[in-house]
Amino acid sequence: MVKRSALASALLCSAMALLAPQAWAQARATAASIATSSDPRAVLDLSQGWRFHFGDADDAPAAPGFDDAAWQPVAVPHTWNKVGTYALARAADADMRQGKGWYRRSFAVPPALNGRRLFLEFDGVSKIADIWVNGRHVGSHAGAFGRFRFDVTAFVKPGANSLAVRADNSASAPGSSTEQVIPLGGDFFVQGGIYRGVRLLAVDSAHIDLGDHGGPGVYLQTPRISADSAEVAAKTLLRNLGSRRRTLTLVTTIEDAGGKAVAIDRAPVSLVAGQASAVERSLTVPKPHLWQGRADPYLYRVVSELREGTRVIDRQVQPLGIRSFAFDPNRGLVLNGKVTPLHGVSRHQDVQGKGWALTPEEHARDMAFALEIGANTIRHAHYQHAQEWSDAADKAGMVVWAELPFVHEANVAPSEAPAAATITNAEEQLRELIRQNYNHPSILLWSVGNEVDIGAAIDAARKGGGGPAQSGAMLKQLDTLARSEDPSRPTVYADCCEDTSSILSLQGAPSLNGITQVMGVNRYFGWYYGALDGVGPALDALHAKHPGLPVALSEYGAGGALTQHSDNPLGGPVAAYGRPQPEEYQSLVLEENWKQIRARPYLAASWLWNLFDFATTMRNEGDATDINTKGLVSYDRKTRKDAFYFLKASWTDTPTLHLNGRRYVDRAYAVADVRAYSNADRVSLTVNGKPVGEVACPDRICAWPGVALTPGPNHVVATATIGGKQIRDALDWNAPDPRKGVFIDVGAIAGSTMGGDRYGSDNFFHGGTAKVLSGRNPMAPPPKVEGTDMPALFGSYREGAFTYDVPLPDGNWTVTIASLEPDAAQGANRSFAVLANGQPAIARFAPAQSADGVHRAALRSFPVQSSGGHLILDFRPVDGEAVVAGILIRPR
Repeated sequence: MVKRSALASALLCSAMALLAPQAWAQARATAASIATSSDPRAVLDLSQGWRFHFGDADDAPAAPGFDDAAWQPVAVPHTWNKVGTYALARAADADMRQGKGWYRRSFAVPPALNGRRLFLEFDGVSKIADIWVNGRHVGSHAGAFGRFRFDVTAFVKPGANSLAVRADNSASAPGSSTEQVIPLGGDFFVQGGIYRGVRLLAVDSAHIDLGDHGGPGVYLQTPRISADSAEVAAKTLLRNLGSRRRTLTLVTTIEDAGGKAVAIDRAPVSLVAGQASAVERSLTVPKPHLWQGRADPYLYRVVSELREGTRVIDRQVQPLGIRSFAFDPNRGLVLNGKVTPLHGVSRHQDVQGKGWALTPEEHARDMAFALEIGANTIRHAHYQHAQEWSDAADKAGMVVWAELPFVHEANVAPSEAPAAATITNAEEQLRELIRQNYNHPSILLWSVGNEVDIGAAIDAARKGGGGPAQSGAMLKQLDTLARSEDPSRPTVYADCCEDTSSILSLQGAPSLNGITQVMGVNRYFGWYYGALDGVGPALDALHAKHPGLPVALSEYGAGGALTQHSDNPLGGPVAAYGRPQPEEYQSLVLEENWKQIRARPYLAASWLWNLFDFATTMRNEGDATDINTKGLVSYDRKTRKDAFYFLKASWTDTPTLHLNGRRYVDRAYAVADVRAYSNADRVSLTVNGKPVGEVACPDRICAWPGVALTPGPNHVVATATIGGKQIRDALDWNAPDPRKGVFIDVGAIAGSTMGGDRYGSDNFFHGGTAKVLSGRNPMAPPPKVEGTDMPALFGSYREGAFTYDVPLPDGNWTVTIASLEPDAAQGANRSFAVLANGQPAIARFAPAQSADGVHRAALRSFPVQSSGGHLILDFRPVDGEAVVAGILIRPR
């Protein structure tokens, strides 16, 4: 090895050749890092000193003398995109650009590294990368998520070198540069840039292979495990890029968590010049300490050293978790002989304001959220995630579903068969996924796709017809490749559509379940389709239909807007494809789904969609633009939604008590159903210091219905005792004065302010069916309501025979009933009567006749006197069903 002082001097002298001040500072830092490293691989960090520019389709910026002085100084990780805002319109500083972005910097190679092979290593460039060194094109890489390396030894010269990178995230479309680079679709934004780390590696000409699809060159398996010993099979790829034969020794050492060697193997190797070879060895670990998921994520490490005599010329260190596992169709995951039910979350890698350009600390922070909630499994959506994230999963004991970005469709024309080049690209990305992540013990499943037929179904729904996807053959081909790359882990696919009885079940579409060894299904009952309790029977039916396949619920969930709220989440349909999406409804969906999930022991795993809100340009939903709001935590990681605490109370023993609705501060009604999540047996509640009562918390849900609030501020406190320790939670609400009136947006799931009055969401009802005006399908805009300056009030309604029992102070009131005719087929005949406290108030209300047409506002008012603290309104059909869009009660 080079002496510390000589190597440092060489680095500093070399750096003087760089004119930019940042290059000088970087060289000094690099000198210090290499000089203190015991790793025979020299690593030059290239994160600093870049300049960036979006545009320039030609190759001019690749030239060494190109003037980039006007470009933006940046450091990597970096993305030029900024997507998603919690607002009803796109932010002024949003950056949705898709196309080519250029990066340039200079670097110097210390003379002390002369004679070594030099590799540029990129952890992730989206979506296509082209690399130039000193104006010469080094190579291209197609795929946004895999690590790749280029041997640049022949391209580098003494002194200053120029490095140019062109990153291309052009939208996948006919004729585009990314037309045949997966993913071709998907509900997430493919951000552009050098968004993961980049470095220069200097290695001996004989080394552990750096050319194996970005993999580590060392691949570990544990084919036989017992209480007495574990066999570790180690396959090491070696390469000699020199001009002479090398006689070397490969030393493989397995160290326990404390760094003690527990097994050592020495193998002589003879490497022919210019050749690669694979060395397969077997080591035995006595009395193995098993990797048992979150219960005990014990890790060994394997140190592979290539030695020439006593000198170590290359070293690679990989994690080793000794475990055996199988997925059983009736018992789920069996890990080291123990049935291990899996419950967890999916995760996208972006953060508001930073996009995909995350630091190791931000990956660790994300994992801390998963640990806090009590998850024991993570699904990587919908692509290969950073190595820092997978390392964290190993250490945390998370069981991981790792996924290929084969999403939505196999062709940019969704109903057409994939091109041969698309299949080739998908195969290469799959090899990268498996080889680069082969040694992570946390990864137990290789996913070869997600909803690859949904693109055709959505396209047909939007156009009013169309053919099914032709993705099955490509999926089979990828499954075959995954099994051959790694027979030790099963394959899995996430199905969207089979037997959902929704617009996604496109006629003629073949079932894709059964291609892979484990069946994943994405099912959104109570959200996009079906009843809140529908997921259990649907899973049972699929389990019976595919009895030999382990089945997992790969997605379920609902959107939850931070600023949209419901007084009764059962009061009306949620706008799954738009607005609103109240936080309270998300909680209800998770409550009901979890009841169904936990009751099915055959279910191998379930993954909530999603741990965090994330960027997408497909959605303007909830209270956000370009954000999928199904996260348990906000896009900026600052806010845990109520549903987060439901799962924490359900999945952990950590003392938990959380009052719901703290963001619904200004209440619409003076009466509220108070709810909390807790793993305490019983919880007590006070409002403004006055006891409300103590309740049990079945299913971790504590409820106090119909709690009266005082006009103005209300301080709500919940307390409980867990393990002898008292815990509490508190929130503050502002309640209205009901003497000034009550306003109900009938059929609406979320309240709003209209005409200067605060309307609550639909509540206090019994009977009828809540509906919303809609177009030809849920994705189409609703019809426009005429004859009113408050069209939003008429966007929802309740239909049928129904009653409202409205909490109301005793007194004299004027009640206004807002109605409309939503259906032209019934408009000529529909009429209904209204009773107030059992007395006739309106004998016959015919909305179409009153408003002179369909989709027009109709209003009728009457006086009433209330007593006993409430007003009862009955809506009774006369000819056809009653239809009411709003109830306005004002003092008279």
